[in-house]
Amino acid sequence: MSTPRRYQFDNQLPVPRNPQQLPVYRPEPIGTPADYEQPQVIVQHIHQAPPDRTVQRIALGAGAGGGAVAAGVYFGPLLVGSLTAIAANLALLAFLAAVGAWGVVTVVRSIGGPDGKAAAHNLRKARRKRG
Repeated sequence: MSTPRRYQFDNQLPVPRNPQQLPVYRPEPIGTPADYEQPQVIVQHIHQAPPDRTVQRIALGAGAGGGAVAAGVYFGPLLVGSLTAIAANLALLAFLAAVGAWGVVTVVRSIGGPDGKAAAHNLRKARRKRG
């Protein structure tokens, strides 16, 4: 008969008998000076900073101070977001204007009768001759 669990987090699994052995550090012998007579190769990586960081670094290096950096960091994305919103609104207004113009033309053609159709036909012919 097992003992009842006193706590909800008691582990009912048996304890492992042989815990895994940790790796043992074995130092390797140090090489002789003759091993190091080859010319040393220097690998140098030159990285270019992204444009936003470049502007910030120029602002700091030119003595403009942290205010210019903070303004660039804050107002840059704000400007992009506002221009995107304005462009989306203008695109929506252009779409609505096109739909409205199409609707007006359709209604005028259907109501205008033969005179309206003849006028549209003459206008179309005049445009073809010019273009």
